[in-house]
Amino acid sequence: MLNLILLQDAAAAAGQQGGQQGSQWGFWIMMILIFVVFYFFMIRPQTKKQKELQKQREAMKKGDKVVTAGGIYGIIKEVQETTLLIEISKDIVIKIDKGSVYASAEDAQQSPKENK
Repeated sequence: MLNLILLQDAAAAAGQQGGQQGSQWGFWIMMILIFVVFYFFMIRPQTKKQKELQKQREAMKKGDKVVTAGGIYGIIKEVQETTLLIEISKDIVIKIDKGSVYASAEDAQQSPKENK
């Protein structure tokens, strides 16, 4: 009788350990799935956007219309390795880091008549 009770306890303990291992696998699978979702919906689009922005900055040349991160509109007068010289008004030129300049899509779409 005592042997039967001990065997039942041992079988119950073995069943609980198997259940814990299954829940551990479920936990890791869920963590991996969450990481995959974050990657495809947040990380990947952001890296694509950063690469596109970097290509735009590398393609900037003299005469392009740009907007700084501070909201200043201007025209590129000189392109240097890490900075740009931007004319914001007649005879007013400022030196700006390339990382804080964006191509001005709004000005690029306007016709020359509208800019006057």
